[in-house]
Amino acid sequence: MMTSRGVIAVLDVGKTNVDLWVAETGGTLLESRTTPNHVLEGPPWRHHDLTALGLWVGETLAELCRDHPIRLLVPVGHGSGGVLVGSDPDAGDMGIAFPMIDYEDVCPPEIDTEYARKSGSFEDRGSPVMMAMTHAARQMLRMERADPDAFARARHYLNIAQYWGWWLTGAVASEYSAMGAQTHLWNVPEHRWSPIVEQQGWQRLLPDFRPAWAPQGHIRENIVRRFGLPDGITVLTGAHDSTANFYRYLAAGLCDFTLVSTGTWLVALSREANTKKLDHSRGTTINADMEGSPVAGALAMGGREFSAIAGDRWRSAAIDEGAVARIVAQGTVARPSFSSNEGQFPGSAGRGRILGPPPENDGERAALALLHSALLTATCAEVLNGGPRTILDGTFLNEPLFAPLVAALIGTKQTEFCDETHGVVAGAVCLADHAMGKAPASLALEPVTPAAIPGLSDYANQWRISAEQTEGT
Repeated sequence: MMTSRGVIAVLDVGKTNVDLWVAETGGTLLESRTTPNHVLEGPPWRHHDLTALGLWVGETLAELCRDHPIRLLVPVGHGSGGVLVGSDPDAGDMGIAFPMIDYEDVCPPEIDTEYARKSGSFEDRGSPVMMAMTHAARQMLRMERADPDAFARARHYLNIAQYWGWWLTGAVASEYSAMGAQTHLWNVPEHRWSPIVEQQGWQRLLPDFRPAWAPQGHIRENIVRRFGLPDGITVLTGAHDSTANFYRYLAAGLCDFTLVSTGTWLVALSREANTKKLDHSRGTTINADMEGSPVAGALAMGGREFSAIAGDRWRSAAIDEGAVARIVAQGTVARPSFSSNEGQFPGSAGRGRILGPPPENDGERAALALLHSALLTATCAEVLNGGPRTILDGTFLNEPLFAPLVAALIGTKQTEFCDETHGVVAGAVCLADHAMGKAPASLALEPVTPAAIPGLSDYANQWRISAEQTEGT
């Protein structure tokens, strides 16, 4: 007997974990399951274990269907991956033509060299050329060079959400927000494939576009029988995860704002920012909204930076405001970037270091990490300069001091936060509501009172000067 009323399932494929959620129409989240997104070392390269993940998706969806009358499934996924597939989802290993490359795998130098020559302009790509194997186009080039014959037999390249839609339904689709999330395959401003697609003849691999809220198909009979699923579940085309989160603010009727979502990545997005004035030397992006229109973006690897500075012994305890004040007063600065991504500071990747008096204990290290994260967040928002409002959401809001620090650093702009902790899922539910013709759920925002830390403005100036000095000592 079904005990709940969840009619929407959301498959959220992140880099580290994969979640399967159940929600009501209107946005109430009922329950979820999670599993690690396992990466295998190879051969032929570091790749995600799609076979194990497919088994988990099927079995977990069947389990949730026993308690919920699920009728729609919305897949969402991160923007740095996709899958080259064959003609049949049941053929071979999840229907793949090549293992799905882990975007943090090291790129062979010869691929990097060829890619730099062929990848086009900033506007063509929608971002700088980023670390490792980040971009779908670079992944495709590596696959083609590794085995040209197998590449020639492949049928489709699918972004993450659309791959899972294909595996579940057998139908193929491209989608604007996913293709516009630094794949380097799609020129968002000019609404055309990028030059490398034409040079390499990849057009044949890229399906026609469908809206994120459009049905990709019903779960196919083989999957229904294999896992004991009910008939008739519709899978929507789905979307890029951060853009799905951004969509829920647009669906609620908000405008004139910059959203900064916090987690492993700091992702700032704004429709009001001018994409033609972005600083191409920094971690800026041209994304696409659900209708394919340009959205300006700025990126930094905030979660990785925080962890590197706070250290392994920090256990998520609330950070003491007094420790933050001491770090500011003594001028201890964390200079970016501790991660492999340079973010907003060109040439800084892997050069992060602590300057000034070292933190005396774990509490001060965490305070320094929080200050650094707030400064990176403020920088991402300021780089875009999109509208009079800055809205914060995501996991960093679990720390009570984070939003007040950002508000103090941003200064003249109104700062608000949304305390919904699962924004990507909420955005996916908005897509399902759109598909069903239902009004989106209301969205509550709270104003942020800026922190009153003596000397914070001067400290921020000191941090920015040091952040730009990535060479030498």
